Amino acid sequence: MSAVNTSAAPTPSRLDLYLDLIRWNRPQGWLLLLWPTWSALWFAAGGFPGWHLLVVFTLGTVLMRSAGCAVNDIADREFDRHVERTAQRPVTSGRVSVKEALLVGAVLALVSFGLVLTTNWLTVLWSFGALAVTIIYPFTKRFFAMPQAVLGIAFSFGIPMAFTAIQHRIPAVAWWFVVGNLLWVLAYDTEYAMVDRNDDLKIGIRTSAITLGRFDVLGVMGFYAGALLCWGLAGYLAGRGLWYGLGVLVGAAQALWHWQLIHRRERADCFKAFRLNHWLGLTVWVGLLLDGWLPH
Repeated sequence: MSAVNTSAAPTPSRLDLYLDLIRWNRPQGWLLLLWPTWSALWFAAGGFPGWHLLVVFTLGTVLMRSAGCAVNDIADREFDRHVERTAQRPVTSGRVSVKEALLVGAVLALVSFGLVLTTNWLTVLWSFGALAVTIIYPFTKRFFAMPQAVLGIAFSFGIPMAFTAIQHRIPAVAWWFVVGNLLWVLAYDTEYAMVDRNDDLKIGIRTSAITLGRFDVLGVMGFYAGALLCWGLAGYLAGRGLWYGLGVLVGAAQALWHWQLIHRRERADCFKAFRLNHWLGLTVWVGLLLDGWLPH
């Protein structure tokens, strides 16, 4: 007679659940925020921005992205249970209460605010806008046809904040980088939305993938093209040279590869394209870094 295996999967600790809530094991999310923020720091400083600001903006990026995940899961808890990919998230599954998730998000946001307080008053003022859009974004999926644009705004606040922290102003080059980042978010989050399109149609959530319909792939590629053009123009205005331009071109090659991944609209490939986007952001930042180190 064969023995019956009565062992059960271990119950996750509260810490494990909180780490799952903030997507700690999925760093792609905060990397998507980190590379444009670092690029803005390097643009604003004309090179290495100093350890203080590098630590403040790196930790602040990770903390605010984590807080945003908690807010998003609270807002979407009734929707997430109907989507295969999100049904086991801690709040939706009931393993973490709404009160707990709110507390986690609030603590992370407060620590991030404490970091911003070590900069200057203008950067502190911008941080309030960043927090407001982070809170508002999850609810826009109920009524706004392109909520990814709101996410793009939320994910772009680190750019003007980097400039105010260093230059105490926001020059034109910063706004070109903001627009480029907004378009990049529209590109990769539309890829993300293409994964859940069928589920989102059933439950009534608005997304850019649904709004664009059969033009979704064309839209994604257009967003990539616009993002790279804006970043290239930002580099030109800032006097960046050959190596930065090469970084943007390599980013464009990656965007073309994304077309190969998403043009059949298969869920696994669309999700793969989304997950790999942080390499595009890294490529642009590395180009900027090399541009300051190597001769043109």
